[in-house]
Amino acid sequence: MAQSQTKAKFIAFEGLDGSGQSTQANLLKRFLESQGETALLTKEPTFDSEAGKIIRKVLDKQETRTPQEFQELFAQDRKAHVNSVILPALEKGIWVITDRYFFSSMAYGAAAGVDLEWIIQRNNEFLLPDITFLLNTPPAVCIERIQKRGELQTLFERIERLKKVWSIYESLPNRFHNIITIQGDQPIETAAKDIREALVSQLNLR
Repeated sequence: MAQSQTKAKFIAFEGLDGSGQSTQANLLKRFLESQGETALLTKEPTFDSEAGKIIRKVLDKQETRTPQEFQELFAQDRKAHVNSVILPALEKGIWVITDRYFFSSMAYGAAAGVDLEWIIQRNNEFLLPDITFLLNTPPAVCIERIQKRGELQTLFERIERLKKVWSIYESLPNRFHNIITIQGDQPIETAAKDIREALVSQLNLR
């Protein structure tokens, strides 16, 4: 895994479903734009590639795949995402913020029984974010938020599974130096402030 050498930065948001990562990704995009930067907000899985379309069907329980086959689909979708969206934007000087990236594959895939080392190796070809924000939000809070949104619970949105996913997420900062954990069950603006401050500090911005 290598980091981009472009002036524009690549930022990822991670966390359990319902952790608040989508909200914080949107807020950070607005902040960067207020600072005069051009920023692109994107998301994984993309559901645009052929692999992404199959992922959507699996998540909606319209099709089934083994856990490892499922992770292979994520890797295929990610390759298309990196090559067609992320890298071109960075090369144009556009900051890229992605709502989920390969750390989601590691946490959710390993929780489903896929070997974590295999997942890491499978994703080794992809660009490493300059910084990744990991939202630490208790599984019970995540489930409550999902229910309040009136969303149907998909494949992984069961509390016991989320606890297992989080246990893997927690281990990742010990292996990857650029993951910053943010408390996700605090007020939205407080979390956003923590993220902005960490961004400025981690990337030596002024």
